[in-house]
Amino acid sequence: MIRVRKIAHASYEMPDLDKQVEYYTDVLGLTLTAKEKDAAYLANTVDHHAVVLRRGPEVTCVRIGFQLGPDDDLDAFEKQTAAHGIKTARRKDPEPTIADMLAFEDPKGTVMEVFKRPEPGPQKFQRTGVVPHKLGHVAFHVADVKHVTSFYCDVLGFRVSDWMGDFFSFLRCGPDHHTINLVETGTNRHFHTAFELRDWSHLQNACDFLSLNGYKTLWGPGRHGIGHNLFAYHRGPNGLITELFAELDQMKDEALGYFDPRPWHRDYPQRPKVWPKDPSAANLWGPGPPEEMMK
Repeated sequence: MIRVRKIAHASYEMPDLDKQVEYYTDVLGLTLTAKEKDAAYLANTVDHHAVVLRRGPEVTCVRIGFQLGPDDDLDAFEKQTAAHGIKTARRKDPEPTIADMLAFEDPKGTVMEVFKRPEPGPQKFQRTGVVPHKLGHVAFHVADVKHVTSFYCDVLGFRVSDWMGDFFSFLRCGPDHHTINLVETGTNRHFHTAFELRDWSHLQNACDFLSLNGYKTLWGPGRHGIGHNLFAYHRGPNGLITELFAELDQMKDEALGYFDPRPWHRDYPQRPKVWPKDPSAANLWGPGPPEEMMK
């Protein structure tokens, strides 16, 4: 099976494009790599863009980009996808630095964009703002979590890292504990987008910087049980939730089947499992998410 290797970008639509570009550049510290009349492309580093913003009638996450390996065949991946009865479309030169892309919808209506990217670009990390390392994961509310989870595993080659009960799945396509999260709440919509920071001190500085710029935390800082990452959540100017995280579990060897050991783990070794719906699964340090997080 040809599997996607990494999350490459997340694409959003919103009416006020300029305000969101300002948030991503001046507050989060991403680099504006290209701008068109109704679109903007922003990068951390290496990839030309990790976030795509397009003007649209309402605020929503519309597309997720995934990258294949350098030796993978996009034609073969298209045939593999079509064999599941999925309607696909091929797009030539759809975005900067992407020459050939395969597009299709997941069961909740989000467009999957799968492609191979050329050699990494030369842009550097910014020196102002939060300046995350990378786009880490995107989470969604879904109406049928088992169905959507199966799609990501069967079509894109994801692996299940953990479940919370039977309603919240955490899926990985590389060594990171999760790249996609799916929580069953009865609706299909964006939950949050997460960016990786260095460590606890980076997260602390980020929370101070956010506060100085008028952004208050919704939840955190804390440490999740599932994935064991440090976290802090806030809302961007368009209302969408951003998570900043560090120290996320990694499975560095799929054949071994356990996450790289850490002192804060409760299981030795820490293997994929079903966690009970318990406060410690959400936050080992204290309270669970507030009601506002689910709005």
